Amino acid sequence: MNETVGQPINLTNFSSKAVNRLKTIGWEFSLYLLRLIGFIPSHTLRNFFYIIFGIKMPLFGSVIHMGANFFFPPGIKIGMDSIIGTGAFLDGRGDLNIGSHVSLATDVMIYTDEHQINSETYGNDFGPVTIEDYVFIGPRAIILPGVTVGRGAVVAAGAVVTKNIPASEIWGGVPSKKIGDRKVKQFSYRLGRPMLFQ
Repeated sequence: MNETVGQPINLTNFSSKAVNRLKTIGWEFSLYLLRLIGFIPSHTLRNFFYIIFGIKMPLFGSVIHMGANFFFPPGIKIGMDSIIGTGAFLDGRGDLNIGSHVSLATDVMIYTDEHQINSETYGNDFGPVTIEDYVFIGPRAIILPGVTVGRGAVVAAGAVVTKNIPASEIWGGVPSKKIGDRKVKQFSYRLGRPMLFQ
């Protein structure tokens, strides 16, 4: 009897469990490889590998700086002229859509899955995250599942975002709340060339 599941082990469910375990190990190993790829000092080469692993992003025009970590890369989409800062964590398990001209600073964490802490099974709650065009997210901010950050909004450093942020608003704090408005309402800028070897 397998005490962790409470069902007798037979050849059929053993082979099924073994195959699933091997798939899981393979997936975890691919995430480890992506972490290593994240330290290659070339934006284009990193982007090439990220695209192979399933991230939907342009080969040229947007960059993910070194040291990024991922969950489920095929669930991640990044638009044009966006810069993802050093050490960012991007979670694609519940779908993550990052628009164009978006700037994520160092160590930003975006989650699309969280545990049901009041559930007897400690299950998962998936919620897609959308970061619309021209958003800036400050260093070490955390975006939680199910959030949309509206066009041109700003998230202050260290903020923990638990609900939707309307366009052009500035939010900060833990949990985050509105602290101001962006004076510019029509956006047309480009972020420009990213620093090399970052």
